[in-house]
Amino acid sequence: MLKIAVPNKGSLADASIEILKEAGYRQRVDSRDLVLSDPENGVEFYYLRPRDIALYVGSGELEAGITGRDLLIDSAADAKEILALDFGGSTFRFAGPAAKSWKVEDLSGKRVATAYPGLVESYLSKLGISASVVRLDGAVESSVRLGVADVIADVVSTGNTLKQAGLSIFGDPILRSEAILISRQGIGLPDELEILLRRLQGVVTARQYVLLDYDIPRVSVDQACAITPGLESPTISPLQKEDWVAVRAMVLRKDTNRLMDELWALGARGILVTDIHACRL
Repeated sequence: MLKIAVPNKGSLADASIEILKEAGYRQRVDSRDLVLSDPENGVEFYYLRPRDIALYVGSGELEAGITGRDLLIDSAADAKEILALDFGGSTFRFAGPAAKSWKVEDLSGKRVATAYPGLVESYLSKLGISASVVRLDGAVESSVRLGVADVIADVVSTGNTLKQAGLSIFGDPILRSEAILISRQGIGLPDELEILLRRLQGVVTARQYVLLDYDIPRVSVDQACAITPGLESPTISPLQKEDWVAVRAMVLRKDTNRLMDELWALGARGILVTDIHACRL
C-alpha cells in the first residue's frame, strides 16, 4: 500500500486535505488521527509535522508527501519535487535595519537570523557569500533589535511586520515557495503514485481553468475562436437559430471577465462560465 505524508497542521494542512479530497481520496475527519487508510485507492496517509515530511520521504519510509518547497530545500533530504500544487505560496527575502541601504554583498561576515538555516546557507553558498546563519524558531523580526543578528531572512507577505520592527527588504527573493508533492530521489514512481500524480495534476489544472460557453453569429466564429482557442480547439455546435453556433472552450480562470467582455463586444450572447472540478489533459 502506498504511504503518503500529509501536513498535520500549519498553513498547508487544510489545503492539502482539500486537494486530496478533490482528487478522490479519503481524508481524516478527526484532527487527532495520525494515520488513515484508503484501501479502495491503495493508499495510507500519515499526518506529520510539515518540517519532517521531506526527511521521511527522503529516507524511504514513505513513498511521497505534500510539503513546502522551502521545507524541502531547508531539510537537504534525499527527496525531489515532482509536482507544484499551486497553493500555500510564500516569498523569502532578506531584511535589514531600514536606516542603512543594504545590498546582498553586504552580508559577508554578518549574522543572518532565520527559521530556515539550510535554505539560507544554500543560497549564500551559491552566491559565494560567507555569513554566519543563526537559527531561530520564531520571532525572527526581533532578532536584530535584540542584538542576536545583523539582518534576517524570512517569509514576507505585505512587509508590514518588518516595517514595525524597523526593517526593510533588500536583494532579490531568496525563494518563491508553494506546496509541492515530493518523492524520493533516484527511484521510479510506483503505479499508485503515478495515479496520485495524475489526479492531483488534474485538480491543479481544473482550478486554473473554467469552461466558457457562448452563442455567436456564424460570421463571427473565427474571430471568437481566436479569442477562445481552447487547449486543442474549441467545440462548435450548430444551433436551431439559423446562422448561429454554440462554442465551448477551456479558458484561464483569471482571464474570464476580460474574455466575456471581448466576446460580448463581438456579438456573443448567452455567455456562461462553469467550474471544472477535475480533468485529464
